[in-house]
Amino acid sequence: MKDIDKTDGYSDNEWEALASLLSGEQENDKDLLGRFMADDSHNTVKHWKELNEMKSEKEIDVDKAWGKLYSRLGENGLIPVSLPSGRTFIQSTWFRIAASVLLLISVGSGLLVLERNGLLSSKTEVTTSANEKNLQVTLPDGSNVILNRNTTLGYRKNFGKHGRSVFLKGEAFFDILHDEKSPFTVHADKANVRVLGTSFNVIADKSDSTVEVYVTTGRVMLSDNAGAKKLEVDPGYIGTLNSKGASKELNSDPNYMAWNTGHLVYNGQTLDIVFNDLKKVYNMDITADNPDILKKTWTSPIDNQPQETIIRLICASFNLGYFKDGNVYHLYQK
Repeated sequence: MKDIDKTDGYSDNEWEALASLLSGEQENDKDLLGRFMADDSHNTVKHWKELNEMKSEKEIDVDKAWGKLYSRLGENGLIPVSLPSGRTFIQSTWFRIAASVLLLISVGSGLLVLERNGLLSSKTEVTTSANEKNLQVTLPDGSNVILNRNTTLGYRKNFGKHGRSVFLKGEAFFDILHDEKSPFTVHADKANVRVLGTSFNVIADKSDSTVEVYVTTGRVMLSDNAGAKKLEVDPGYIGTLNSKGASKELNSDPNYMAWNTGHLVYNGQTLDIVFNDLKKVYNMDITADNPDILKKTWTSPIDNQPQETIIRLICASFNLGYFKDGNVYHLYQK
């Protein structure tokens, strides 16, 4: 016999993936679906498919369906075999009402698990393009999230009723209102960031599935989806989690949050570092035809200037020339 409590052990991330599988949004995690079907005593997947069929344009033969039900009830002695003359029991309005109630009870029990976890509610999703940054999203509880470029933030429309959870792909800064009774969780790729109320930055778009958290105030708990790897991150520290494990170190990069502020400071860093920062903060692609150009050092701040102003300032400082090909600035020695 299946254990009806086994489905309580699934993480919020796994419930999200199951909802996507059942709704047809994704098909790449059949192992999770198979495990859920083995654990679920409500036959949720079967009833979900039945609901989808009920929502189709196909006409349902109600008499035929409830005729089978009536026969089964009669075989089990739950209703009299003989019917009143002049009309059949199936055609009775009261029987149709009773049968409809039985159908709703059957389907409802199968969907109990999904409703309990908020999976039947629709999801709100906000996405930024390559040319958008600092898009502010105010969550239903009043918390604020600022999105960097190429970032997607999603949350259920019942956010706050069954916990405070969001899903992140990309980079965002979170300023979370304190609520001791309802922790806030960011599901970022294969990691979870859990807090009560604090401000922190999350990067969840690295190629090796590394998730990075930088804490500015408060304290956060960084863990993998299974809860096997856990790391508490304090203010000023960067916590990192990937397949190799979890670690943290004090942030030594003054420009870590420059994507949000637009303010870059330097004290003798080489131009290759400066160009990498300009790509992240200002979406500027800069290349040099001579590798020696990248070894030159920079000491001036850059603070929300237009791209053309920045590139001319760099060229004037090192007697360089440039031309633009598409969106790429090419530097050359004069």
